[in-house]
Amino acid sequence: MAKRTKKAETATGQNAAQGLVEKVLDIILEDAPSLHKTPDTQAEEHCTRFSEFDIHLFREGKHYKLYDKLGAHLMTFKGQKGTYFALWAPNAEAVSVIGNFNHWRPGEYNLQPRFDHSGIWEGFFPGIGHGELYKYHIRSHHNGFEVAKADPFGYLCEEPPRTASIVWDIQYSWNDKKWLQNRSKCAGKPQPYSVYEMHLGSWKRVPEEGNRHLTYLELARELPEYLQELGFTHVEFMPVMEHPFYGSWGYQVTGYFAPSSRYGSPQDFMYLINALHEAGIGVILDWVPSHFPSDEHGLVYFDGTHLYEHADPRKGFHPDWKSYIFNYGRNEVKSFLISNALFWIEKYHADGLRVDAVASMLYLDYSRNHGEWIPNEHGGRENLEAIAFIREFNDAIQQAHPDAITIAEESTAFPGVSRPAYIGGLGFNMKWMMGWMHDTLHYLEMEPIFRQYHQGQITFSIIYAFAENFMLPLSHDEVVYGKGALVRKMPGDEWQQFANLRMLYGYMYGHPGAKLLFMGGEFGQTSEWAHESSLEWHLTQYPLHNGVQVLLQKLNHIYKHEKALYERSFEAEGFEWVDFHDAANSVISFLRKGKSDKEQILIVCNFTPVPRENYRIGVPKKGCWDEIFNSDATEYGGSGVINGIDLKAENFPMHGRDFSLSLTLPPLGVIYLKYRK
Repeated sequence: MAKRTKKAETATGQNAAQGLVEKVLDIILEDAPSLHKTPDTQAEEHCTRFSEFDIHLFREGKHYKLYDKLGAHLMTFKGQKGTYFALWAPNAEAVSVIGNFNHWRPGEYNLQPRFDHSGIWEGFFPGIGHGELYKYHIRSHHNGFEVAKADPFGYLCEEPPRTASIVWDIQYSWNDKKWLQNRSKCAGKPQPYSVYEMHLGSWKRVPEEGNRHLTYLELARELPEYLQELGFTHVEFMPVMEHPFYGSWGYQVTGYFAPSSRYGSPQDFMYLINALHEAGIGVILDWVPSHFPSDEHGLVYFDGTHLYEHADPRKGFHPDWKSYIFNYGRNEVKSFLISNALFWIEKYHADGLRVDAVASMLYLDYSRNHGEWIPNEHGGRENLEAIAFIREFNDAIQQAHPDAITIAEESTAFPGVSRPAYIGGLGFNMKWMMGWMHDTLHYLEMEPIFRQYHQGQITFSIIYAFAENFMLPLSHDEVVYGKGALVRKMPGDEWQQFANLRMLYGYMYGHPGAKLLFMGGEFGQTSEWAHESSLEWHLTQYPLHNGVQVLLQKLNHIYKHEKALYERSFEAEGFEWVDFHDAANSVISFLRKGKSDKEQILIVCNFTPVPRENYRIGVPKKGCWDEIFNSDATEYGGSGVINGIDLKAENFPMHGRDFSLSLTLPPLGVIYLKYRK
């Protein structure tokens, strides 16, 4: 860059004062090289996508559409096609764009700092078009630190292990208007949520081609039909955002605005979501605002300072995951994260976000020993900045898209997780019911003979079932790290293991709350999940495995069509115990109720392998009851101990009710009976 040093030397005595000014200006420009204009940027210095109001919102942490401003954007300026770049790097001394177009040499395509102290650098460069690789070369004010960073707002990244961002146009012609209109119409109304959780790279593989995973387009040809056939209402993708380490399953994100290029382009991913919507399947994305990895090209130590993370490791470093924690008290970081959440809903038509590791955000002492954390201003352990951020995030989603949902993976007893922020809650629509999952699996892992001594473990969840809007999760976390597949957790021989699994699902769908099942569980996969392998699809040819698929299909159908099972799922009025005292026989029975008095389903669970004949259950109404589900039916691989239809309630008082039914309880079985006059 040229320096202004000769004007002072040629100043005449008559203009000595002017010469002095020139010398001072020389010194200023010498110390601030970032203010120089290269030939590439001189003509475009007024190109900006920011208004004063944008900058105001950004500083206040209220700019929720930063993805339209920061990052790389194709545009035409002064008749020339090119790309506008904008980056937040307030502690940088110089920022330049590097890529194939300049042989990755810094100092040629220089961004200019805005003169409003926002910390934003920007510039327009003709000739840089769609598909160009790029990074930002940053020289910091601090200790001469220099680094090449991927774009935090990049729409696409190179396929790992390569790390450059890619200039990309994410326009797409959607065909899911009908789905979105229906989603809006149903917003706030009770509806069933039966969620199929999956990892994109290990659902199916192609062994003939080096065991490669399917692409977004290949998934679009198979997944919607499969989920539609099984009757799931939603699919939840483990993090699709770009992540350098495949073994992190997506939970170590570097490209927050980019779907992973491992499976295709942004438009390919949009095509997959569009196909799911056309098949009537909602899409929930895992979202990770709790931490980010230490990869140099990512957010960490971004401009030579701890920009996105806390500088103090007692607040900014996660000991479990060796990753960095966002500074939720920094307004610009809040704008980044909330913009990202809205980005996936607005640009990719996601129907909801499942927020990972919320507990780690809420508590300053999470996974820390005494002396390894800093109390809040009141001396407590709650992370007040994170709590405020979570509330603001949920408010922003609900205000912009009241028909979208947010779900918290939160494992503590923090109050009001799924209660509105305006009454002191966190504002999520639902929360994972981790206690139900742990207690239920622990109970079913016992040999049936011992279950009579632990009856409270299977009934305890109802005590707090309506404290939150719960989702019952049988997630990926339960089938990894030596925990084994769900079916292999069950005791007994093979038949009993599958009977226990069918019973688990029957009990789960009868229990209040939304449902979530990890892939492979729907056909009783026998091996622990491995992210580098395909699910064991060959097992579906065997009767017991196929029977589990047929059972899930039936349960999903009943769940979606019986209002008693979902209409009051989050209300205590939608549940009523019939009997939970029969520990000797390990039997429980309860009613699920809709808003109409006609909508009632009796659910009876026999947690032992002993059939129980002439077992009497009290019912609230005289008339006929039909057995609409029996997990022991032969079509599911059961022994065929069924009750059938037209079961007449008799004037025989039982369980505090005037009428009762005499039933045959199947071994290791669950039955649903629907009232009919």
